[in-house]
Amino acid sequence: MAVLDDLSGFEFEDLMEDVLRNLGYDNVRQASRTADEGRDILMEEVVDGTRRAVVVECKHTGSVGRPVVQKLHSAVATFDFDGPKRGMVVTTGGFTGPAEEYAAGLSDTDDPYPITLLDGTDLRNIADEVGLDLYNGRIEILCDETLRPFDPVSGIHAPVRNALQAVENLDPATVSEPHAEVTFRPVLSILAETNAVFETSVGEIHRIDDRTDLVVHADRGHPDVADPAVNRLVSENRHVTVGLDDVTSAFDTVTEQRFGQTETEYKDWIVERLRDHHTSTVTYTGDNNVTYTKTCEPNKSDISVQSITPVYLPQIRHTVELQTYSYPYEYYAAGPSRATLEDGIHRCVQCGDGEEDTYTYCANCGSINCASHIKTERLEGTPVCTGCAVTDRFALKTKYFYDDANLQAFRDEYEAMPIHRKAQENIPLTVAGLTTTLLLLLGLFASTGVI
Repeated sequence: MAVLDDLSGFEFEDLMEDVLRNLGYDNVRQASRTADEGRDILMEEVVDGTRRAVVVECKHTGSVGRPVVQKLHSAVATFDFDGPKRGMVVTTGGFTGPAEEYAAGLSDTDDPYPITLLDGTDLRNIADEVGLDLYNGRIEILCDETLRPFDPVSGIHAPVRNALQAVENLDPATVSEPHAEVTFRPVLSILAETNAVFETSVGEIHRIDDRTDLVVHADRGHPDVADPAVNRLVSENRHVTVGLDDVTSAFDTVTEQRFGQTETEYKDWIVERLRDHHTSTVTYTGDNNVTYTKTCEPNKSDISVQSITPVYLPQIRHTVELQTYSYPYEYYAAGPSRATLEDGIHRCVQCGDGEEDTYTYCANCGSINCASHIKTERLEGTPVCTGCAVTDRFALKTKYFYDDANLQAFRDEYEAMPIHRKAQENIPLTVAGLTTTLLLLLGLFASTGVI
């Protein structure tokens, strides 16, 4: 009771909007705020296939009497809605006997506009039922469902194994199990509609009829619309979730971030973003044939947030250790689907290039390299990177070796080679030399008349 009592009237109305939306009501929104009456909540429900309007009166007070219930009954009767309607009074306190008798009488007589009464005890029970927590005087979004951080069939390390398969000269089966850490990041899947008509004396000049389905990173105090890759990842996989407790044990390190704000705060934020997005300047011609410009900005009431669905988005970071090098591989996950954030496996350690199709592993030092920084070790004929190779020139061509011992072994071998074998250590130079000699001989023969 202490937390509810600490709320202001407006905070209580914001809280109730969150509660009712989580109970599954549709199109939950608040009417205009006034200094003396606060904000009533309007929403809809579907009962036996029929859509019904519900008008909610919020009273942050110790006791609610019969006049409040009677006034709401009249408001429901005159509310403009094409279908059945009912009312609801919610309070942090309780109801007087006459108020309860009046509401019961409406029910007993099958009145077309019945009124439901919810007191402070009812509210706390409902909050527990829908999994909301009273936090700092408000209901913060709580969530225990996450998109699947990995495909249970292929396992947690499958994305790394697949990435390593594209590296030449490296068998993923020989790589030790990478360190895996996960951060469960809060996101919201939001569905909203914007409907606005702008008119002047010449008639309609602009219309907005838009349905927006977007994903928002819900970091506390810093919400941000997700980029298209993340939006697609969440939208296509949000129907398949698992409990947080079911997957955390698979990771070496686990961080769970809080949503930290109420649904209403997030809703107000997205409404402002959509107002900005849909604001445009329109040019039109008036009755006097004069050209005018008008900024068309939708009102808050033109934007209806249909649903706000919280879920956690796993941000996974693997660290692969290959000898003296560490390779990060980070991505957002939804089962087998991923949106890559950092790919340190397909990147040359020498130049940082990450644009090539082929990379090669150097077993001598553990580096992964692009084609420009990988050579063939002369003595053993396997790849070695330019970063660790020992070099020397033979037949005017640079040769690459794993270490000084291999270099010395080849020096001894080179010294014992016949001249034609030494020439083969630089085939292009040998070919060029032979071609030059041949041309000189041809020139000599031509000048002496031999040919």
